[in-house]
Amino acid sequence: MKISKNNLFGFGIVFLSLFFIQCKNSDKEAETKENEMNTEKSQKTEMQKEDYGTTSDGEKVAQYTLTNENGMEVKIITYGGRITSLKAPNKNDEFENVVLGFDSLEQYTKDNPFFGALIGRFGNRIANGKFTLDGEEYTLAQNDGQNHLHGGEKGFDKVVWTVDDASANSLSLSYISEDMEEGYPGTLKTTVVYTLTEDNALEVDYNATTDKKTVLNLTQHAYFNLSGDFSETILDHKIEINADEFLPVNETLIPTGELKDVAGTPFDFREAKTVEQHIEGKNEQLERGQGYDHCWVLNEQDSGMRFAASAYHEESGRMLEVHTNEPGIQFYSGNFLDGTLPQADGEGNYGHRSGFCLETQHYPDSPNQEGFPSVVLEPGETYSSKTSFKFSVK
Repeated sequence: MKISKNNLFGFGIVFLSLFFIQCKNSDKEAETKENEMNTEKSQKTEMQKEDYGTTSDGEKVAQYTLTNENGMEVKIITYGGRITSLKAPNKNDEFENVVLGFDSLEQYTKDNPFFGALIGRFGNRIANGKFTLDGEEYTLAQNDGQNHLHGGEKGFDKVVWTVDDASANSLSLSYISEDMEEGYPGTLKTTVVYTLTEDNALEVDYNATTDKKTVLNLTQHAYFNLSGDFSETILDHKIEINADEFLPVNETLIPTGELKDVAGTPFDFREAKTVEQHIEGKNEQLERGQGYDHCWVLNEQDSGMRFAASAYHEESGRMLEVHTNEPGIQFYSGNFLDGTLPQADGEGNYGHRSGFCLETQHYPDSPNQEGFPSVVLEPGETYSSKTSFKFSVK
């Protein structure tokens, strides 16, 4: 069969037209796919807010969800600035909540062991609920036996914080504590910024100013269980603490003033070991705390942000690393959890030692102990503290 030049030319035009149409369609498909991915990405990373209830005083409480591109998710309510949920991946890339919390505002307003809360004005204990500043004695609530604990009857964990700014991965909260609130001098203006980074770290930045000389010690009181299964204890978690010394306590858990070497004691976590390894051993300090409920004297205190502690759960592969610029860290092994508080998923109650805390802070009872790092904040100064909780798998 003979094909003319004109026919060949026609076939060429048709072929080129079909080719360009196909390319154009492919480009459109690629563009559509890219737009869908960008939309999905945007939906994942846009700021999420929802109503969480109203307090008995009529104050509305909101819950904010922070997310990153890796799929991590942190939920925080304005009541107490509390972390209600933190979902982190295990070694199979399965995301589970790893902090103890509740389902409702009502549960948080009832008596509870400070689940997920911001703590102030003073984290930890002050002996006999009293301290002296410039010759004047201040009296605080004795809400832990004869001692003052975590800011008093209505500390920062029980107030509604103001949202100053919110985005997909950051939440800025503030609270003004009036002069003599809970017995503390000075009107204190506090700002706390939560930031969820792309390398799976939850950063907590604290800043505060006062108009009168006062004392201040802020911390975050999340309870962790890296297994993601709150019916399990945290006894199999391996803990490491970057500290050569810890603070022994008296019968009411107030530091004696001594800085004791951890070497040769159950308090030596310089190399990672399981919580259960020594917790039931015969030791006066463990008996007084009914387990670990002590402050460790962190190493390299003049180095700013540095490694403080870590926790590792072998079965899930989850690792938590804590960095801070604070001088101390309180490791609490959930000794007073007694099975009476309901789990958030409704699957049961939080049992004995079903969660642990790593609270970065200044030392307990610092206002009454001259040898401890100062917790005094003067007018014109800015209190600044930072802690990072970084999650990974291994």
